[in-house]
Amino acid sequence: MQKIRPDMDIGQNIQYQRKKSGLTQDQTIAQLQLLGIEISKSTYAKIETNRMNIKISELVALCKIFHANISDFFEGLL
Repeated sequence: MQKIRPDMDIGQNIQYQRKKSGLTQDQTIAQLQLLGIEISKSTYAKIETNRMNIKISELVALCKIFHANISDFFEGLL
């Protein structure tokens, strides 16, 4: 499965969208799990700090949770 390179700093944009939505990491993880995405708190934290790649399926789920467009996660990366 294709993953996004961590050096793109997408984690910062994910964290921004989460905070903009008024959600904690725990709330976000709970919503991901409701959508069938099994992810631990430590894994999610690593994604937000660019220490771990994010799966495309996780990114799509975050779009739904944050009511964001996929392009919002790539803001300022080009």
